Amino acid sequence: MDKTFLTKVRQAGLWEMPAGRLAQTHASSEAIKRAGMHLLEGHSKLDQLAREDSEALNAPIPDEATAEQQGWVGQLKKARGRAFDQLFVDLLRASHGKIFITIGEVRASTKNTLIRRLATQTNNTVQDHMDVLEDTGLVTDATLDDVAATIPK
Repeated sequence: MDKTFLTKVRQAGLWEMPAGRLAQTHASSEAIKRAGMHLLEGHSKLDQLAREDSEALNAPIPDEATAEQQGWVGQLKKARGRAFDQLFVDLLRASHGKIFITIGEVRASTKNTLIRRLATQTNNTVQDHMDVLEDTGLVTDATLDDVAATIPK
């Protein structure tokens, strides 16, 4: 589970940092641009921790986002203005909501102090990102329903 978590943190940054950069040029709203800056700053720090932990634990991590994540960046590159704003919030709030549960599981159960530290930092970062995305006023019930559907009952 620790290796999977390291991989997920790394891959999240590999698509969310480009998404944050795109928000600076494609968004119509200052709230979206602010959310993009939070993504850039938060994932820059998490990426550094993940790479350090990967090296310390001799656990290689990928250098590319998943094909699905790359597809999301591709969608964002094509969107502009209000369409970009909504797509940005839809994709990012859903992905943050889905990983939030995994972070809790890892933080609660890992015996590795490096992974526990990474999980704590990731939890704080993801909470910040969900807050700033929700502050845009664009989070829809459909997005929250999508996240809820992934929660084990």
